[in-house]
Amino acid sequence: MSYRAFEERMRELRERLLYMARLVREMVEASVQGLRQQDPRLLQRVLQTEDTVNQLEIEIDERCATILALHQPEARDLRTILMILKINNDLERIGDHAVNIVGHAQALLGQPSVKPLVDIPRMQELACQMLDLALEAFIYGKEDQARRVCQMDDLVDHLRDQVIRELLTYMMQNPHVIDQALRLILISRDLERVADLSTNIAEDVVYMVAGITIKHHAQEKLAQTSTT
Repeated sequence: MSYRAFEERMRELRERLLYMARLVREMVEASVQGLRQQDPRLLQRVLQTEDTVNQLEIEIDERCATILALHQPEARDLRTILMILKINNDLERIGDHAVNIVGHAQALLGQPSVKPLVDIPRMQELACQMLDLALEAFIYGKEDQARRVCQMDDLVDHLRDQVIRELLTYMMQNPHVIDQALRLILISRDLERVADLSTNIAEDVVYMVAGITIKHHAQEKLAQTSTT
């Protein structure tokens, strides 16, 4: 097979991956919007999109397998394909977390709000921004941008902790809101996982571009080992 055919298949593969990423991002955004606006139509749209995302995951896996079988790529091209396989899996898992949020939001439909939703929408905005930046870093090989995504994860973790603290206070003051508060806590944890998965993508970009593993603070641990 010609290199031109290989390049065309890679271009199509990236396009399908970015299309899947856009759908998944919309799922996360719509799940929280549906929660805020108490809009069952938005929530239902997320569930309908899940089937498309699942089909895309299978399609992208198959496209990667075809390229590996027909072209036997080496070096950077091989790393890119392997990374696409990992991103594909991460995107599907992000879609699953959006579906989880919808389940909780549907259970909260028609119930009075425990508290004004401020931090949860902010978590969603940050998590979606992280996903956008991580994918752009992958497409253009931007190591600095990927590292910035990893740093943003702390902001999402801080907001999650703040949500949990506030809701625990509401639960202790009024046992009647325990169910609603627990669901909001679980939603915050799903959004935190979306941010974690975006961070995974960014960490892989750093490895792909610079050959440095930053997962689990690997470089810090290596430095500590070398000084002992």
